[in-house]
Amino acid sequence: MRTVLRRPEFRLLFGGLLASMAAESILLLALAIWVKDLTGSDGLAGATIFAVIAPMTLAPLVGWLVDRYPRRPFFVVANLVTAVLLTPLLAVRDRGDVWIIYVVAALYGLSYITLSAVLSGLIRQLVPVELLAEANGVLQTVRQGLRLIGPLAGAGLYAAVGGWMLAVIGMVGFLSAAVVVSLIRTTETPPAGPGLRWPAELSVGLRHLAGEPALRRALLGYGLGSLAMGFSESLIFAYVDQGLRRDAAFVGVLVTVQGIGGLVGGLLSPAVVRRAGEVGTLAAGVAFFGPASLALVYPNLWLGFVAVLLAGVSLPLTMVGLHTLIQRRTPPGLLGRVAAASEAVVSGPQALSIGAGALLVGVLDYRVLFALIGVATLLAGGFLWHGRTLSPPPSARIPAPRRPADGLTRADRVDTVGQTVGGTTPPGPGR
Repeated sequence: MRTVLRRPEFRLLFGGLLASMAAESILLLALAIWVKDLTGSDGLAGATIFAVIAPMTLAPLVGWLVDRYPRRPFFVVANLVTAVLLTPLLAVRDRGDVWIIYVVAALYGLSYITLSAVLSGLIRQLVPVELLAEANGVLQTVRQGLRLIGPLAGAGLYAAVGGWMLAVIGMVGFLSAAVVVSLIRTTETPPAGPGLRWPAELSVGLRHLAGEPALRRALLGYGLGSLAMGFSESLIFAYVDQGLRRDAAFVGVLVTVQGIGGLVGGLLSPAVVRRAGEVGTLAAGVAFFGPASLALVYPNLWLGFVAVLLAGVSLPLTMVGLHTLIQRRTPPGLLGRVAAASEAVVSGPQALSIGAGALLVGVLDYRVLFALIGVATLLAGGFLWHGRTLSPPPSARIPAPRRPADGLTRADRVDTVGQTVGGTTPPGPGR
């Protein structure tokens, strides 16, 4: 990680993302608290999170748009637009203005998908392929660290000065990211012009995911794993209440311990990629969630700490493994569509399982559900582990050309295989 942080362009990107990720970590939970405060309704507060997730359905359109423009200018403009989108929050005064929070939350969700898609391509452009795992590991480590303090800071700021300060902090964070990233100097290859009719352009990201063996197995295994993991979001409250016999606020303690695990996982993830490959790292991340869930079947405080620590380690391993695999196995001209499509494939089922978990916990014993989650994630991890040879560790890779996915434009094909089985890409502009 120190090696990738010595690169001036990546340091600037890292500084900009630090500002925007800090704003994001402060903002999201506080918006839900704001709605709860104005309405007194837990359901309406939870709907704020749904509003953020709902734009995921537009992921194919977002990915197509991202691939039409150079990465760095697009990233700068997207951060500026995000800052502007937060300004209506300054007008919120009472219960009648809650709709403004929902609209802003939905637009922010759309912005989140957009920034994630363009970021994947920007990292690929600024960082040599052999350092992609380190770059993704650095960002995941920081993201997990901010999860330790961001939500608490946001809730504290809201209690101290009100929601308008959250809006201001969010705007400052995204404006700072835009300014810092605008200082990056890199040569960008002009984006490809439209080569297909627009319906085919929108679906080509999904077709690439389905046609590339390693990506197909990764998305199938992780999609099934995340479907099971989502149930735990609601079950953890039942574990604390019915199992540990503690107040709901104790969930915050478990989240802090999980964040510590996330820091450990983020720091270890590049080394795991180098030993097990991207699919192997993804398998380890999903599989770690299995024993964590099984341990929560038996309510014991210290065992619970170990369980959430393992769950925290799993998240950055899955993210680094998946993102690095996508960046190495996707042509640059297609990266926005593939990144957005993968986000939708993984987050969509997880969002549904979060809602289903909230319903099932009132019908079934939480211990039974945790046991089922543990078995499901272990099976998903095993499925991924059996496919680890599809993306062997870097030292074991032998460069070999691969055929581009059907439907790529001519300009996409030119760079497609810098994506070899070996994961090595010839030097190009901005690398």
